[in-house]
Amino acid sequence: MAITLGEKLRQAREARGMSIGDVAEQTKISAHYLEAIENNDFSNLPGGVFNKGFIKLYARCVGLDEQEVVQDYLHIVNQKDDEELKLYKPEVLADADSNSPKLITIAVLFILIVVAVWGGTYLITYLKSSDAFTPQPSSPSTEKEPTVNSAKAINPVNDLAQSIPMDLEVRVSVEKVSVEAIIDGKRIIKDITLNSPQTYSAQEVIRLKYYKGFANDVQLILNGKQITPPAPMQNRNVIEFEINRSNVRDILQSGQIKLEAK
Repeated sequence: MAITLGEKLRQAREARGMSIGDVAEQTKISAHYLEAIENNDFSNLPGGVFNKGFIKLYARCVGLDEQEVVQDYLHIVNQKDDEELKLYKPEVLADADSNSPKLITIAVLFILIVVAVWGGTYLITYLKSSDAFTPQPSSPSTEKEPTVNSAKAINPVNDLAQSIPMDLEVRVSVEKVSVEAIIDGKRIIKDITLNSPQTYSAQEVIRLKYYKGFANDVQLILNGKQITPPAPMQNRNVIEFEINRSNVRDILQSGQIKLEAK
């Protein structure tokens, strides 16, 4: 019957007349680990490369072939790994298979909970919005409609005319035009030049008069709007017109001033 790796190392040590303590002193390996190696109890070793290093030093100390002993150790470790894999692999697969239905069930329940919460929130929001837009029945009004006093009623046309400003700008296209103006009863005579237009502002009446020979040389701008001056009359040497609260609206709408024959 073949001897184990631990027995081979112990026999080599005893053949040299060495104790565990002697090997521990020479290899600097703890006696506890040396005893575990001789008992083939490799699970008590630190593991990894330390195990292989301990066995290699032990073999060198007792005069055995280091590489051969290490190969024996690796063979034992590989066999043990294969046995553990065969032993535990079915169990792992069984656990994975048994847990799969649980995971699926948990996932489905989570999705159902999320959908239920979302649906409930949407329903509450919809009901609140419906209540907000539901028309409330109106109570019959007890207020009486105000009666209009025809004597005090406001005429919107006259009121609009009263609110229209009257700003008349006079420009000339020649060197000088002498203009006589009456602004709300105040008489003003002034020479209007090519580079110095004149603006008249009134509350009630603007009356202008100038020589008819300048009929085509005078430009009128009323409240920022170009107005066509009146044409000269054959039986008069001057052009004279008036803008007041009664005709300012018509002048602005028509864009011209019309004179009535006298």
